Amino acid sequence: MKRREFLGVLGTAVAWPLTARAQPSPVRPLIGLLSPLSAVAASRNVAAFRSALRDLGYVEGRNMTLALRHGDGVAERMPSLARELVALNPDVILTGATSGVLAVYNATRTIPIVIITPDDPVAGGFAQSIARPGGNVTGTWNFGGGKGLDFFKLAFPGLARVGAMFNPDDPADALQIPELPPVARKIGVTIEFIDVRDLGNLDAVTAQVMGANVQGVFVGIAPFWHQNRADIAAMMARLKLPAMYSWREFADAGGLMSYGYSLPDMYRQSARLVDKILKGAKPGELPFELPTRYELIVNLKTAKAMGLNIPDSFLLLADEIIE
Repeated sequence: MKRREFLGVLGTAVAWPLTARAQPSPVRPLIGLLSPLSAVAASRNVAAFRSALRDLGYVEGRNMTLALRHGDGVAERMPSLARELVALNPDVILTGATSGVLAVYNATRTIPIVIITPDDPVAGGFAQSIARPGGNVTGTWNFGGGKGLDFFKLAFPGLARVGAMFNPDDPADALQIPELPPVARKIGVTIEFIDVRDLGNLDAVTAQVMGANVQGVFVGIAPFWHQNRADIAAMMARLKLPAMYSWREFADAGGLMSYGYSLPDMYRQSARLVDKILKGAKPGELPFELPTRYELIVNLKTAKAMGLNIPDSFLLLADEIIE
C-alpha cells in the first residue's frame, strides 16, 4: 500500500470514532413527548413528567432519553412533529390535546402511545373500550365538559348571555362546541359562539367580543388559548368582562377564574402509565384513567381590579384563591 493511501485509511479510521462520539445513540428507553404548547408554556407539565419519571427510577441521560417536540399552540404543526418523533423509533410516545392525539395516532399504529385528552377515546376511534383499549393507545381522559359553565353561573347568578370563544380550526375546540348548549339551556344561559382563529390582531378580537354583546366569556380548551393566556386575560381585564377558563395557568396569568383538571398532575399520572409500558405492559390492556384532581381557582386580585363582586358562598367552593 502506498504511503498516501495508508494515511488516508488511517485518517478515516481515526475520524470515524470521533464522529461516533459526537453523535451518540440515545440511551434506551427512548421516550417521545409531543406537547401542543411552546417549551415555555409547557415547562410546568414537562417538569412534572420528568419528576415523576425520576421517582420511578428513570434518570435522563443515564438510563433514559426524553425526546421533546413542541407545537407552540398551532394545531397544524402537530402532524409533522409527530412524524419526526415516530422516525426516532421511541419505546413510547406521550402526547396531549386532541391535535397531538390525532397527529401521533395517524403517524403510528405500532409504537405505544399514552395520551392526555379531553375527548372520549372510544368516540374518537382510538380505543375499543375504556376498560380495554385494544390498540396501541391508552392514557387519561376527562369527561363531563361544561362543568365550568355551571361554576361560572354560580359566581355570577345574573349571567344570561355568555360568549364562548372558540378556535374552530383546532379539533379540541371543535369537539367541545356541542357540549355547551345543553348545559347552557339547563342553567338558563344563552351561548353566543365567537370564532377566533388568529390572535395576531388583539384589537380586532376585542371588537369581535364587544360586538357579541355578552355579559361574560367562556374560553375554549384548545392549546391555542393556553399558549396566549396572558394576552387573553389582559384583554378581558380591559373590557371588565368576567371570564371562565379551563386551566389554572390562566388564573395564574391574571385570568379571573378557572375550573379543570390539573395538567401537571395529569403528566405525573401519565408517567406511571409510561413506566408500566416500559416494563412490558401492552397499552391495549391498560384501562384509560380519569383525572385524580380538579381545581376551581379564583383570582380575587383580578376581580377587585375589575370591580367585580364574587359571592362569599362561591369563594368557599374554591380550591385556591389568588389575592
